[in-house]
Amino acid sequence: MNVFLRAATIYHPSSEFHLQQHNILIEQGKIAYIGPDEKQADQTIESGHLAVSVGWADMYAVTGEPGLEHKEDLISLAQAAAAGGFTEVLCMPNVEPVVQTKGAINYLKNRSVSLPVTLHPTAAVTMEAEGKELTEMIDLKQAGAVAFTDGTHPIQGAEVMVRALQYLQLFDGLLLNRPENTKLTAYGQMHEGIASTRLGLKGIPALAEETIVARDLQLLAYTGGKLHFSLISTKNAVESIRKAKADGLQVTCDVASYQVAFTDETMLPFDTNYKVNPPFRGEADAEAIKQGLADGTIDAIVSGHQPHDTEAKKLEFDLAEFGIMNLETAFAVANTTMANVVPLETIVEKLTTAPRRILQLPQPKITVGEIANLTIFDPTQTWTPEEKNFRSKGVNSPFFGQELTGKVIGIIHKGQVVLN
Repeated sequence: MNVFLRAATIYHPSSEFHLQQHNILIEQGKIAYIGPDEKQADQTIESGHLAVSVGWADMYAVTGEPGLEHKEDLISLAQAAAAGGFTEVLCMPNVEPVVQTKGAINYLKNRSVSLPVTLHPTAAVTMEAEGKELTEMIDLKQAGAVAFTDGTHPIQGAEVMVRALQYLQLFDGLLLNRPENTKLTAYGQMHEGIASTRLGLKGIPALAEETIVARDLQLLAYTGGKLHFSLISTKNAVESIRKAKADGLQVTCDVASYQVAFTDETMLPFDTNYKVNPPFRGEADAEAIKQGLADGTIDAIVSGHQPHDTEAKKLEFDLAEFGIMNLETAFAVANTTMANVVPLETIVEKLTTAPRRILQLPQPKITVGEIANLTIFDPTQTWTPEEKNFRSKGVNSPFFGQELTGKVIGIIHKGQVVLN
């Protein structure tokens, strides 16, 4: 299908058209025209404030296939990603069985060939993501693993981190770790503070994240290599990473787009849709994250998508699983909650250029003759998420019924056009 985008503002810093408004024609999956002229096409797309960027890339999403398809399968994940404006998604290895073999890597790659979204596999750092014995990372890299992580299982052992960082340098590999000292967070339900005390819930202290960030940065300085922190949430963690970057360490980090949407004081008490890990923290932490995004300390914004079925969430708060689904709301949540500090141009950069730079993926271009890898959106359009309209199998979102600003219109990728 040929598509004509009328009067679209282009967000792409490396393009000569950056922040300019133009008409764009897509023919047979390629960008055929950029300029002021009207063109004929099968579908014309226009909006009050139509915008286009290269396709958004997510660095942290959890799927359920294989083994946990009742939570999410690869088709529903791709549909949710497309609805949320993502053309590429990095999948965590926490499925059943854990992604730790060449066969598992090939399964994900082959299953995503026909999907409108490219699903990039990560491989586990340690066998079964248990933090003990290293996987065969060279073989997994050759099979197509984009990065290495134990995903939802933070790496606890310093000796494992050292060996992994050293091993990955053999092929310039990237290690991702979600910083959490699990001994300090055992049985924790929400951010440790006045609110958790008032509600009588075991807290998850900021210290649990900050001590692992400090440790891993020391280990990185010792071993060399490249390290990425997933889902940063505290003020002191941001400050530590800022200093490490100034010292020349090869460290990057991301934050979930929902992380500053609520604090421990504003989340609805005992509503399991607000139960995430890392948890919603204090106001000072939220402001530090916004400043870290604005000044470049935090490199990328991710969905942190972790869908759950009803049985995993419709429970007492202390029994419910951690995580929310966010692929379909990721941009709108960031645009709604961060816009007072983080400009739209910066938000888009942290959804497009930055993730691909960190993962060493090809950077798409908005240039005549290029294969179209585009996200089409209206940053001013308001909408209200409703469970019945979501593509994900998950039913766990605190944003149902809340008005958000910033609507994805569709994506164009792999010659496929997916419109909302």
